[in-house]
Amino acid sequence: GPNGAGKSSILLALSVALGQTYTERSRRLSDLIRRGEEAARVTLLFDNRPVKGRRPIPGSNSDVFRLSRHLRRDGTYWFEADYRHVPKSDVVRLLSNLGINPDNMLIIMHQGMVEEFALVSPEQRLQLVEEAVGLHPYRQKVLEAQTRLEGVLSEEASVEKLLKEAEENLAYWREQHERYQRKLQLVEKRKTLEVELAWSYVSKLEGQLESMVEEAERLKRKLDKLFGKIEDSKSRRRKIMDDLEKYKLEFNVALQRLVDAERLDASSRAKIEFAEEVLARVKLLKSIEGEKWVRKIEDEKSALERKVEALKDEIERFRAKIGEIEGRLERLRSQNLEARVAEALLEYQFREAEAELRKLYREMDRVREELEQRKSEAEKVGSRIYTSRSPQEVSEEIKVLGAHLAALADVSEEAEKTYQRFLKTYEDLKEKLAILAENKRRLLEEVELRKAVWLGKVKELLLDLNQSYGKILSSVGGRGEVRLINPQSFEKAGLELTVGFHGVPPRKLDAYTQSGGERSVTIMAFLLALQGHIASPIRAVDEFDVHCDPRNRELLWRLTVSTVREFGDVQYIVITPGQLPLTSEDVDNVIVVQKVGGKSQVKIVGEG
Repeated sequence: GPNGAGKSSILLALSVALGQTYTERSRRLSDLIRRGEEAARVTLLFDNRPVKGRRPIPGSNSDVFRLSRHLRRDGTYWFEADYRHVPKSDVVRLLSNLGINPDNMLIIMHQGMVEEFALVSPEQRLQLVEEAVGLHPYRQKVLEAQTRLEGVLSEEASVEKLLKEAEENLAYWREQHERYQRKLQLVEKRKTLEVELAWSYVSKLEGQLESMVEEAERLKRKLDKLFGKIEDSKSRRRKIMDDLEKYKLEFNVALQRLVDAERLDASSRAKIEFAEEVLARVKLLKSIEGEKWVRKIEDEKSALERKVEALKDEIERFRAKIGEIEGRLERLRSQNLEARVAEALLEYQFREAEAELRKLYREMDRVREELEQRKSEAEKVGSRIYTSRSPQEVSEEIKVLGAHLAALADVSEEAEKTYQRFLKTYEDLKEKLAILAENKRRLLEEVELRKAVWLGKVKELLLDLNQSYGKILSSVGGRGEVRLINPQSFEKAGLELTVGFHGVPPRKLDAYTQSGGERSVTIMAFLLALQGHIASPIRAVDEFDVHCDPRNRELLWRLTVSTVREFGDVQYIVITPGQLPLTSEDVDNVIVVQKVGGKSQVKIVGEG
């Protein structure tokens, strides 16, 4: 039928009944309802007779399976299968089992889609082919594995995030736990230090008492020594006093004898002087009698002079002896003084040592009393600890420790439980992350394996597809190939058609390089080459010969007929506005659509 007669509406109705939601005619299905009507219904009849003992649609016991789709103006739509309401998901699943997808242009190519197919991206083109020929499950398996992998990756990322948060929390609570453990250690150490402090006082007092005992022994030895020295000093002083008395007596005797000698010397000297005076007077007499007296006086004078001379030696001797005695007396007095001073000093030292010893004994009694008290207190604190440190040193450490404990005053006893809880969470997350890493590894292997299987199937398809594609193109004076691009990338892999006519080297098919007729021929050649692989029992193409000249239209028609004839169980709908040389052997049904008085009319002019 001619353009605008309503041919495409038949294919559109078929597609809507098969579940297509969006159409090129309208974005809302309610817009497809005939003007003036409130509802529309399209019913498809499926041959459901058993094939090799099994019905194509096993859920139906009827030889004819009825699938209806109802549309209402208010926007409500539903499906009925054998007059029973069924959800669309069941219809999609049923048709999918038969290989029918009304949205795949390789199965149902609506008006304008021949041109549109040239604009489809290589990636989408490959997916359309996969779905049409039944390779879609292989892609689905890859996608399912990738979805599971993405799920694992997402879960891994979530777990890693949780692990990082748990690690941060754990780091905080580990610090709190360490602080709590430190606090416990410090508390325990403080207890130990308190015991050490208590016993350090005991040790200190014991040391003091021991030192006091040693000091007392030393003082007693000192007293004994001082006493001995005092006695020796007294004995020595007594001897000095005896010597003093002895030399005093000798001094007095010598002094008396010296005085006597000096008195006699003075008397003798006076007599000599008197004798000299007398001699002088007597010599003046110059008489015999006078001479006698002179001789007598001279004799007496000589005797006196001799006596004076003798007394002189004696006086010198006595003076020397007195000087010697005085020296000895002076030395003895000095020795006596020194002895008295030394004795007094020794007596003072003795008294001081004696007083110090008495004081030490009193201090020892006090220390013994304090020691007993400290021992009693220390025994209550803990068992004896022997330490060389002083109480002050231990107290200083306790003060420092107290400052550290004050800094840890904010640490709660719950830190231990909280840390263990976070530690368990962290360990669980690490274990879970390890499991996820292993799952990821297995899924990566599975994805790669499934990609390899998928890629193998696609290459296997293309190997056969290229033979048919090249053969069909050669029959219309062309050559080309269907090639896989980006095979290394599952996401970017696509199908690219190349074609060249009349000796021109094949070039990639696009909307700009080839003419409209060349594009139509190329796409139909590709569709026909694909027919042996498509799973759907129903296929359709609207205006397959768009832009084709009469010769190519007829060539394509002959190729279509010959190709479809190879697959006897396939229902193939071809829509064209032009005239075709049809014979009863070419087609099973010929439907002519005409528009008369503004209304479309359909007539079957040929039925096989």
